[in-house]
Amino acid sequence: MRIVVDANVPAADACFGELGELIRLPGREIDAAALRDADVVVVRSITRIDEAVVGAAMSGKSRLRFVGTCTIGTDHVDMRALARHGVGFASAPGCNAEAVVDYVLGSLLTLAERQGWQLSERRVGIVGVGNVGERLRKRLAAMGVECLACDPPRAEAEVAEAGVPRFVDLDTLIDECDVLCLHTPLVREGPHATHHLLDAQRIARIEPGTVLLNAGRGDCVDGLALRQRLAGPGDISAVLDVWESEPAIDAALRDLANLATPHIAGHSLDGKLRGTHQVYAALCRHLGLPARLTLDSLLPAPPLPRLVLDGGLEPEDALRRCLRAVYDVRRDHDALYRESRRRGMAVGFDACRADYPLRRELSTLEVELREGARELAPLLEGMGCRVG
Repeated sequence: MRIVVDANVPAADACFGELGELIRLPGREIDAAALRDADVVVVRSITRIDEAVVGAAMSGKSRLRFVGTCTIGTDHVDMRALARHGVGFASAPGCNAEAVVDYVLGSLLTLAERQGWQLSERRVGIVGVGNVGERLRKRLAAMGVECLACDPPRAEAEVAEAGVPRFVDLDTLIDECDVLCLHTPLVREGPHATHHLLDAQRIARIEPGTVLLNAGRGDCVDGLALRQRLAGPGDISAVLDVWESEPAIDAALRDLANLATPHIAGHSLDGKLRGTHQVYAALCRHLGLPARLTLDSLLPAPPLPRLVLDGGLEPEDALRRCLRAVYDVRRDHDALYRESRRRGMAVGFDACRADYPLRRELSTLEVELREGARELAPLLEGMGCRVG
């Protein structure tokens, strides 16, 4: 059995090596030609698996039997094409959700530090309350941050509790929130389409002083309209991890964003290994084999397992220090600027992702609180830290 795997999928040898012959390729090189002899393909979000790719693979020497993506999102995979050809499929829902929330909180706290405001004093609007959005809402609640949520599919499916709706519409969110966080999948058609969900009209309506953060899908925001708003009035802030036309993103929009990163919000080692293991377990089930490896056996010890805090820190400053101990978003912002200018936008963007440094999640950090810092325990535990 021939298994083609994106070269950026960690622990691929450990998980898939004993199941067949492993072929490692860069994600953008996994195309119809590369899959003509493949039985299994395991990808990440930059590889498009569509009808042409599936059809070509099915006409090769080996019949494609299974496609797995080690990501939450699935818009890069034509699941209807897979179903038509009888090909098994698995994704990794929730695998990197904790890492994305780390990215969001780290970005907002960094922006707050730079601009001189407190996140606890802002009202945050969350667009898309799935694996990421729900976790973000819970962590913000632990900080005492007021949140509004917009998720039309969930609003239709879930009955309001005690007559109080859990969700508001997008326009209400835009009108009433100081921070807008997008965590929606890309849906191009239907009643809940998200392509250019924030279009020129909605971008124009965003209140001055608002922060717009997109860590969902780049095509959910009209990039040209956002660039014009930032270049014109310049009265809103933007944190962008996802972009239209990746990897050849708009350099002018990159320059105008307060924080600009190369689609790495979920790129923790923990999240990647969860994704690999979820697809590995699904492939084993598809083949009727036991899943021999556990996720714990794949995870190494964290390089910084413990941090000690004493008194004198304000709560948000303490949280900012804990987050930066495991992940500092400024590193990725600087890397995108540096590599895109040195190598060109598309090559530099992909190089940042391919050569991504080790990153762990906040949940791997144990925080020891000295006597003067014990009051920080509820906050840090609510954030997912282990407090000792």
